[in-house]
This record gives sequence, structure tokens and C-alpha cells, in this order.
Amino acid sequence: MTDRENALALAEVRLTPVLVADPPLLNTQGVHQPYTPRLIIEVVTEGGVTGLGETYGDAGYLELAKPLAVSLLGRSVTDLNGLPALAAEVCGDPAAANGPDAVDVGGLRGVRTADKLRLSVLSGFEVACLDAWGKAVGLPVHALLGGKVRDTVEYGAYLFYRWAAHPGGRGERDDWGAALDPAGVVAQARRFADTYGFTSFKLKGGVFEPAQEVAAIKALAEAFPGRPLRLDPNGAWSVPTALAVAQELGDVLEYLEDPVSGTARMAEVAAALSGTGPGGVPGARLPLATNMCVTTFGEIAEAFTRDAVQIVLSDHHYWGGLRATRELAAVCAAFGVGVAMHSNTHLGISLAAMTQVAATLPGLRYACDSHYPWQTEDVLTERLAFHDGRVAVGDAPGLGVELDRDRLAVLHRRWLADDGTLRDRDDAAAMRRADPGWTAPAVPRW
Repeated sequence: MTDRENALALAEVRLTPVLVADPPLLNTQGVHQPYTPRLIIEVVTEGGVTGLGETYGDAGYLELAKPLAVSLLGRSVTDLNGLPALAAEVCGDPAAANGPDAVDVGGLRGVRTADKLRLSVLSGFEVACLDAWGKAVGLPVHALLGGKVRDTVEYGAYLFYRWAAHPGGRGERDDWGAALDPAGVVAQARRFADTYGFTSFKLKGGVFEPAQEVAAIKALAEAFPGRPLRLDPNGAWSVPTALAVAQELGDVLEYLEDPVSGTARMAEVAAALSGTGPGGVPGARLPLATNMCVTTFGEIAEAFTRDAVQIVLSDHHYWGGLRATRELAAVCAAFGVGVAMHSNTHLGISLAAMTQVAATLPGLRYACDSHYPWQTEDVLTERLAFHDGRVAVGDAPGLGVELDRDRLAVLHRRWLADDGTLRDRDDAAAMRRADPGWTAPAVPRW
């Protein structure tokens, strides 16, 4: 092994679980907890270069990350093709994969399986290795992925119904106030537009009766004429409800995201919207997007051959990393399916990674999702900035971000101090603070 190869071998891997403040954002499962778990990954090479990664921090992910961290020692940061086999060998099947009907509540991304959990963990390690590799050779991550095709990446405003504060005054306060009706949603959108320059808007639905959410989208269309709008009820509707909403909003929405649960129902809705199935909806076809029924490569064949979705919302955290995201985009291009980018609660390391890979995707024609504006805390020395709704694609080595160790320590101490109730995201449990009888609703909800 040459000196250069020795310098790229991993000498240390550090895992730091943290709890990050999260606002009381509502979805069909319940409400966000006052703090959400994330895992910060640091890989240190023999040459003294540190790479950063970030992923979910729930107990099931930590269970897998620990043996994978140990097994990476001595391996090169360039040995990325070996990560999936290594993870399958050392991680096993975690107890957090709860069977064929278990839904990943935190990610609201369909069925939770052992393979998905492993991919979510190894994605954080892959990003950290790419960051270290880029720093070691003086190249940005996008160069390691083949080079950027754009200098900025567009993001959209991610709108939520929300309370003014968490039940019982828990968590960190903010000045956003409640948004529980169309006027509140429009006010939230105006603030996003004024503060960050966003020009497209997505509303997290599945919270209220569909008619109320339709009214909110129509209010947004009136307030922001001609701007791209999306609605995402996380599979909370029945097929008839989805078709009724599509008829109401078909000339307003850019796309409708996961109106129903599962590929079969999505295919039924898509067929009706295209006029090829029963219950056809007149007018132009409204594209369907998903981050729930197509979340692994194994789920692509059925969804694409049945024309169940027209846009896949990628998320490198659960597809297995940045290189897998590029592979997904290539498959989507081959089938004429659009690609965009999903977001869950995340910090700046993840936003930097999202931006680096998004910069390399030629077919990315939709604004990406991001929770980042909702997060008041970070582990970076300098937060990433949105200008005119876009994040600049950095050319600094690696991800181009630096870890704030003091802030990391604060958020880790919060995790250590927790009694275990917040170390796994559970929106239904958080909702029970306000409504003791609450259970996550079965789908379809309406």
C-alpha cells in the first residue's frame, strides 16, 4: 500500500447522537416531538483528515451504526462500493424493523424493513467518507460524483400546519405562531418567501379534512399566482378522496404527493387521472409524486411499469447515499419519471450533502424539499444560507462545511440527559401530550 493509500485509511470513527430542537409541526401521524434525534458521524483518516456525515439518530439506527463504525477501521475512504456488503455482514437484522406492515413513522416513508434501516445508516458513513476523500485530494464532493451541472440548487418552502408551542411548554420557543387555517398557511408562506426567497411551496397535509386543505392550497394560489404548489397528505386519503381533490386542484398543483398509501392505490389514482382507468378525472393529468411507495430499488419495477408515479422524491439518507441517488436519477430518466428531493428534519451536514448531489443531477427540474429553515439549531460553525430560494453549490474540498464542536457537545449532552422518551421519534406519542386518547390513524383516514 502506498503512502497516499495509507493516508486515506480510516484510523478512527466517531458517532455522536444528538437531540435537535423541532417545532410543533403537524402531520397525519400526530405532531413532531420537541426534540428529534440525529446521528453525527465523523471518520478520521490516517492522514489526519476528518469527514462528516449525518443521518437518523433513533435507537434502531444507532444499533446498526456501532458495529459498522468498528468494521470500517483500516478501510479506505475510497472503498465505497464495499459498504453495502459490509453493512449486511456486520449489522444483522435490527429489532427496529417491525414486520411487513410497520410504517416508518419518523420518515413517513412507507414500510420499515431491515434493509432500509441499514441503507439509512450506511448513507451517513458514505457521505462522511466522501467528505474526507474530497478534503484529502482538494476536490468538492460534487467532483467525486462526476461534476456539477448547476451552480445553485433550488429549494421550496415546506409549509406545515402547526401549533404555536409544544404541549406543556416543552421544547424551544419560536416566533412563528400557529398555522391552523388557510390564512395561517398563507402567512407562513409569505414569511418563507420574504426571508428566504422561496418561490415554490409545499403543504404537509393529512392533518385536517381534505376540504380544509384544498381551501389552503387555493388561498396559496391566490396569494402567489403562478407559483408551483404541492400538497402531501402522506397517504391519508382513499382513492375516491384523492380523485375528488385532484379534480378540485388539478389546474393549481404542480404535483400531488402520496395522496394514497401503497403502489396499488397510487396506480389506481394515476390511471384515473390519465383517463385510462375507471373513475377518470377530466382535464390535464396531475402528476403523482412519492417518497413512500418507491423508497428502494426493489420497489421501482412495480411502480414504474404500472405508471403509479410520475415523480420520485429521492432522499440520500434512505436510498443509501449520494451515489445511489445518482443511480436512482438515471433509472428515473430511463423510464421518463421525474426526480425531486424529499426532506426530513435535518441539520446543515445533510443540507450540504443534498446540495452537492443535487448539483450533479441533469434531470432535476423541481425545487427540492428542506426542513432546514425550521431548524433553529445546527452543528456547523456557519449555517448554510438560502438566497432567492437557492443554496449555492460550494467548490471547497469535501462538503465545504466545518463542525462546531462546542455546539455538538451541547446537543449531545441533551441526548445524554434524556430519559429515553425522545431518543426515538414518535409523532403519535407527542400528540398524546395534548390528546391522551390519540392513536396514529389508520389509512385511509378520509
